[in-house]
Amino acid sequence: MSDSGPGRATPSIAAEAAPWHTRSAEETLSALGSDAARGLGEEEARRRLSAQGPNELVEQGRKGPLRILLRQFLSLMVGLLVGAAAVSGVLLGEWEDALVIMVIVVLNALLGFWQEYRAERALEALKAMSRPLAKVRRDGQVRELPGRELVPGDVVLLEAGSLIPADARLLESANLKAQEAALTGEAEAVEKRTSALSEAELPLGDRRNMVYMGTAVTYGRASAVVVATGMSTELGRIAGLLEETREEKTLLQRKLGQLTVFLVIAALGLIGLVALEGWLLRGLGIRELFLTAVSMAVAAIPEGLPAVVTIALALGAQRMLRRRALIRRLTAVETLGSVTVICTDKTGTLTQNRMTVTLIELPDRRIELPRGGGGSRDSRRRRPRLAGAGRRRPVQRRRSQERSREDRQEA
Repeated sequence: MSDSGPGRATPSIAAEAAPWHTRSAEETLSALGSDAARGLGEEEARRRLSAQGPNELVEQGRKGPLRILLRQFLSLMVGLLVGAAAVSGVLLGEWEDALVIMVIVVLNALLGFWQEYRAERALEALKAMSRPLAKVRRDGQVRELPGRELVPGDVVLLEAGSLIPADARLLESANLKAQEAALTGEAEAVEKRTSALSEAELPLGDRRNMVYMGTAVTYGRASAVVVATGMSTELGRIAGLLEETREEKTLLQRKLGQLTVFLVIAALGLIGLVALEGWLLRGLGIRELFLTAVSMAVAAIPEGLPAVVTIALALGAQRMLRRRALIRRLTAVETLGSVTVICTDKTGTLTQNRMTVTLIELPDRRIELPRGGGGSRDSRRRRPRLAGAGRRRPVQRRRSQERSREDRQEA
């Protein structure tokens, strides 16, 4: 039966009774209030979408332009420079020096902001391009909808090449195989079936009657009913765990922080020594001693250091971009440059688990097949001449000489 009545509650809590892979297709449809032949009604689908939200992964603490800009002023070195500018202008009356220091701070912040803002915009554009479309059966009709509009209970149609837009329980399958390397790490495509499984605690790779968000269909076709969307999917749970990780400072940030602390301690020590020497040996007044010591401390601060570091990291980010690596934060450039060993799963992480012929070697030529499509490049070459061709080989020459010597001895 098709559930399109607005009075029925959204059946998302039904999953708590038993795992979806242990239920039959009929039990799954009944728990979700859906129908295999008609799917959900449009009214019910809109109600569930407003109740549970869109089918997309939510990024906690999304960074807006203002937040990115303010983060550029949070380092200890920048705080030290702002303090030096305030002391130079207010106490020492050196407004030109204060203005120069503030200009350096602002330019440093703008450079870091522009680099990180561009990276955020590029990532958002890539996410928008990667959002899949889904063939959904609603009110008995097959429609193509954005994956973010799917809700639990939707009946989706899958075929070879389809990206699976949500976690779903298979209803019908015709030799369906799914590539789940991005989720489970298995390189081989998994053959699916529709029968219920008896064990409740099964790894994701062994749940043969389920398909998961973020994976792809490599062979066959099937129909499935959506059981989880957005952050409730298995991929969403992994994304939630990643969002809970604490952000640690890079080695460069820690070193700059240590340098800032050292400069502050050195400046305070310099102020004390100068004040003590001027008071005991020269008999200078307190105000004069203080201004002299503060001016020497401000002069010891490297105003251009943050700008030099930011420019170097920005240049590194541009070089990485030319190598098709998008750097989200400038400090990540230094971290990536310090990496010596990367321990990671290859299939689905570093590669797409797709074997492609890129080069054909023939005896007389080489054919290069570009990965991105387009025409092949045929490089004909002359067949190499065999060594010793056209002249007698050394072994043959020695044998003939030995035969001549034997004939002379017999004679």
